[in-house]
Amino acid sequence: MIDCVIIDDEQHAIDLLEHYVGKVPYLNLVASTTDPIVGLAIVNNLQSGLVFLDVQMPQLSGVELLKVIKTNIRVVMTTAYKEYAFEGFEYDVVDYLLKPIDFPRFLKAVNRSIRLDQALSEKNNGGKAYLFVKTEQKGKLVKVDVESITFIEALGNYIAIHQIKQRRIITYMSLKELDEKLSDSGFVRVHKSFIISFAHIIAIEGNFVKILDEQRLIPLGNVYKQDFFKLLNQNLISPLLP
Repeated sequence: MIDCVIIDDEQHAIDLLEHYVGKVPYLNLVASTTDPIVGLAIVNNLQSGLVFLDVQMPQLSGVELLKVIKTNIRVVMTTAYKEYAFEGFEYDVVDYLLKPIDFPRFLKAVNRSIRLDQALSEKNNGGKAYLFVKTEQKGKLVKVDVESITFIEALGNYIAIHQIKQRRIITYMSLKELDEKLSDSGFVRVHKSFIISFAHIIAIEGNFVKILDEQRLIPLGNVYKQDFFKLLNQNLISPLLP
């Protein structure tokens, strides 16, 4: 769950962002205020989180606030004037949202913040990659170490993330979305319904792949064969043909 604060001198702008925050189960609205001084006090009491910060405000501008906000707080700037937004990037803000803000653009900024936090955490953990995925329990995210994933299976509008020792997590997202996230981490799409980890392949038997800790065989679809064997051949002394 990500704690967030909204600071904007216009109440209608706050109302819209509060509505958007309420639609995202992994966001928790801590507070919102039209007073930048009050907002600064709230933000600096957070251990971590995400702030939606208006650029132009009386008493203290958004850019002035940026200079005194704690470094472990992510900031998304909001503004009605595009020319003012770029100044915030000097202070490593996550993104800027141009008013009027629509929900898809809002969600893109939130997800960008999550990716930045994941990248920082990977760096601090010696490069170990992980994902946060939503569960069936509203507002709950589960951390999944990428190295533990053996294969991923499409289940209608859901996917099953299979891990070593036959653990499994069901989450609401598309296989395509996860394929894009993991394509540079040793994973390959082998079927319209399956992504597998190269690190956990035990054997290849005709048009099927045997995966660690999995009794059944994973089918190798004709559409994906060429790319699969291309990657496989990079790790073979005697190359195979599809």
